Amino acid sequence: MEETYWLVCHTRPRCEKKLAALLKAEKFEHYLPLVNSVRKYGNQTKKFTKPLFPGYVFANVPVELKARIYQQELLARAITVIDVPLFLKQLADVKAIVASGFELSVMPLLKKGRRVKIIGGPLWGLEGFVDDPNSPHGVVLSVDVLQQGLLVRVSPELLQPLD
Repeated sequence: MEETYWLVCHTRPRCEKKLAALLKAEKFEHYLPLVNSVRKYGNQTKKFTKPLFPGYVFANVPVELKARIYQQELLARAITVIDVPLFLKQLADVKAIVASGFELSVMPLLKKGRRVKIIGGPLWGLEGFVDDPNSPHGVVLSVDVLQQGLLVRVSPELLQPLD
């Protein structure tokens, strides 16, 4: 049996579908989760599919053929999956959720103490720490000179992890 390994392929911008096509042509097992999207441009409505995880395609590649995934310069880097059983279980979960048709969105994992940046609204650009992993709606902004912090309620969609 041929030795393979699972890779998280980080593509160049807007190259996910092209890399998936390359992987299909090479007959490598792969998965690019796509979701439907609708955009309105004036009085026109456009429907299309877009990657659930922008910039990423998952691939199972034979060890000796890894160089072939780099042949069209679509790939920025390939990250080898270490815990394959956990990865395959999570990938099966993603496939089930995508196939269900339920509306979904990608959210960063917010843990207590994780440094985040506010990426929208009137507090755009401020940085702080997540206060409570059970309800990560608050960000503590430090005022170091006073050894105090300000807890601000912010929607998780507006938080970008920094580390």
